[in-house]
Amino acid sequence: MLTTQRKQFILQRLAQQGQVVAKGLSDEWGVSEDTVRRDLRELAAEGKLQRVHGGALPASAAVGDLQVRQALAPDEKRLLGRAGAALVRPGQVVILDGGTTSLQVVQHLPPDLRATVVTHSPVVATALAGHAQIEVLTLGGRLYRHSMVNVGASVIEAAERRRADLFLMGVTGVHAEAGLTTGDFEEAAVKRALHQRSAETVVLASADKLGAASPFTVAPIKELATLVVPATAPQRAQKDLRATGVNLVLAE
Repeated sequence: MLTTQRKQFILQRLAQQGQVVAKGLSDEWGVSEDTVRRDLRELAAEGKLQRVHGGALPASAAVGDLQVRQALAPDEKRLLGRAGAALVRPGQVVILDGGTTSLQVVQHLPPDLRATVVTHSPVVATALAGHAQIEVLTLGGRLYRHSMVNVGASVIEAAERRRADLFLMGVTGVHAEAGLTTGDFEEAAVKRALHQRSAETVVLASADKLGAASPFTVAPIKELATLVVPATAPQRAQKDLRATGVNLVLAE
């Protein structure tokens, strides 16, 4: 089997089964594991999969910058934004992550809501300007332009002085085994810090993030209070996620 054929098969198997194991492919094709691992390395370098110990998982499609991501699954994100906004109660302290789904949450918040929102996203903070009854606290640091969020030690230090009722967290990958992942090391560190300072963490995840993985781990799925996904998410993904014991809520 030619290299191009092996790579096409790997991608097809990932789409069908959600993972591949290097040893299994080696035995099936009658080639060495080194050959399979080289194929996986090359596909990972092209951004087509995420390597893990012993094999690979589908790479998250949510890897573009903020402007690119705004065009991905807009209808799903509106549903998720509405579901996320419905979780916010008057008087709460809520941490709102950066990202396009968080912007949808802002758009669905009641205009007269009285609450406190903590965010490390200048874009989200600006979007909240029209909510006169919401106190907005920003966490400053180095601007990570790809996601338009502040990152770094100063953000984490500021987070350690806060306590929140709810954290609406965004990630780029939600996988039953790999957990909650994102594509940047510093961004993952900030998300972990915010998660640790919140009584409850909720992830709002569009279907393209389910069953996918990114390089940096934020937390296991079991640590979530709730995972909200579109009602139209693939049944296989829903089944795998329910098996983790997470409280899975379908947005429709």
